[in-house]
Amino acid sequence: MEILLNPVTVSVLVLCVLSLLKLNVLLSMLIACVVGGLVGGIPIYSETESTIFGILTGGFAGNATTALAYILLGTFATAIATTGLADILSKKMSKVIGGNKLILLGMITIIACLSQNLIPIHIAYIPILIPPMLSMMNKMKLDRRAVACALAFGHKAPYITIPFGFGLIFQGIIADNLTANGMEVTVSDVTAANWSLGVAMFIGLLIAVFVTYRKPREYQMLEADTSASDAVSEKLEYRHYVTLVAIVAVVVVQIFSQDLALSALAGILVMIVFGAIKWKEIDEQLAGGVQLMGLIAFVMLIAGGYADVMKATGGVEALVEAGIHAMGGSKIIAATVITLIGLLVTMGIGTSFGTVPVLAVLFVPLCESIGFSPAATILLMSAAAALGDAGSPASDTTLGPTSGLSADGQHDHIWDTCVPTFLHFNIPLMICAIVVAQFI
Repeated sequence: MEILLNPVTVSVLVLCVLSLLKLNVLLSMLIACVVGGLVGGIPIYSETESTIFGILTGGFAGNATTALAYILLGTFATAIATTGLADILSKKMSKVIGGNKLILLGMITIIACLSQNLIPIHIAYIPILIPPMLSMMNKMKLDRRAVACALAFGHKAPYITIPFGFGLIFQGIIADNLTANGMEVTVSDVTAANWSLGVAMFIGLLIAVFVTYRKPREYQMLEADTSASDAVSEKLEYRHYVTLVAIVAVVVVQIFSQDLALSALAGILVMIVFGAIKWKEIDEQLAGGVQLMGLIAFVMLIAGGYADVMKATGGVEALVEAGIHAMGGSKIIAATVITLIGLLVTMGIGTSFGTVPVLAVLFVPLCESIGFSPAATILLMSAAAALGDAGSPASDTTLGPTSGLSADGQHDHIWDTCVPTFLHFNIPLMICAIVVAQFI
């Protein structure tokens, strides 16, 4: 009963329920924060002491750098999309792939991986690349669920394991939040610990391609909406070469500075100075960046404040002690509970990035108290955050693939994207985290 009435438990349960009921994630987090604060004895209004919203807004600074990186990266991705370079490359790739299923799936996976790390354009390439390929997939009788898994793998595994692009953001969030909660770790530590999660996801992808969705699947030869691809000219122009230079600049600055906000800004400035983006178009690019990444940036700000409110209730320490007693000191039980809660929260929120600050406030002291090493704690936190991202109806990891594969109306978001990606990635991630955490 002590655990159930703890302000942190109450708040997380409210967050999970509201998220699963499809209430907007920002409102869900704010309501959960207020409920947890009130249960923990923090006033919602007072002239003499700290209030819930005072602590909440004071905690924004913890994730402000990450939020800025999101906005700038979104702006850079929007600028790349505006120049049409990604469209040209996608269209050229679709012509040279040929009729081999495995080559097709391999190239799609590679492109998806590049979109998260080396050329951080997120899911903007999918409406260009995938719809023109649907008729070819139909002739191959290729099960689109395998393609959905290939795309989801490329959108997810790179940021868990590779500290570039979105990977630098995710691993930086893990490192910053573990450090903020008393466990000093670096991005290098996160990269070193997370390789096994990438292997687990790759095994899941292989099972999807070579076992589960290996058999031919019939589709009607319907006309897909390929207008986005048809409008693309394949001729490289001056602005495209400038964009390539900007991408190189982003990579170089990121290598030396390990600062994604600075590297994204460098790429944007290269495109502005050399004319790939016109001066009068700058406002439009920034607006596009806010539209693409603004919500998740605000989620990160709220998540940072939410963590501070949970700490201020005093419920974290009590919950850790009660949790250790309830788990009987078992690392296996603890690892299972941590990953299950992470799965539930991320499935509701739809973003692994925003889940980390919410979970770290509780799970870092719990992992320390129960005897997990820093590497095991990193692994469990990364897995707990990433679990649910694949399979969540509200996640870009699933929404992106569906946007392309359903261009002719023959691909269901839930049953053809969410369920396959959930089964083939969340289960391997959970098994890997629980088992490997016992030995590192």
